[in-house]
Amino acid sequence: MTREIKASPEAVWNAISDVTRMGEWSPECHTCEWAPGASGPAVGARFIGHNRNGDKEWTTEAEITESEPGRVFAFDGVFGDLRFSHWRYEIEPTADGGSRVTESWVDGRPDEILEATGKISGVADRVTHNTAGMEQTLERLAAALEG
Repeated sequence: MTREIKASPEAVWNAISDVTRMGEWSPECHTCEWAPGASGPAVGARFIGHNRNGDKEWTTEAEITESEPGRVFAFDGVFGDLRFSHWRYEIEPTADGGSRVTESWVDGRPDEILEATGKISGVADRVTHNTAGMEQTLERLAAALEG
């Protein structure tokens, strides 16, 4: 999902990489905090996300895999050795001083846990759900940065 935002790449990256603000843009993740020992968006740092979908609530842990100011921020959802999702934000400057932001997601869940994770989250079709969520996330991010 790609959207142009009337904010500098640095401003976009600063907002996205401050995971404590994720609840401002994400329709599913309502709160995040850094895991013990982490304090900022460095590769290898971990954070905890608290998620909600209707009456379903669950917590996930994520590990930052890429962190390049003004350009890219990416992280994996992790559970033990399982990397169950990969989220990536790519930021490109536009000619007008703004940014083109692309948010992507890759499902890393093995087939044998799809049904169980669907019951936990209440989401049967994660692809459709996350596509709509990415659109909302980028809309909310733009509103916050452009407002």
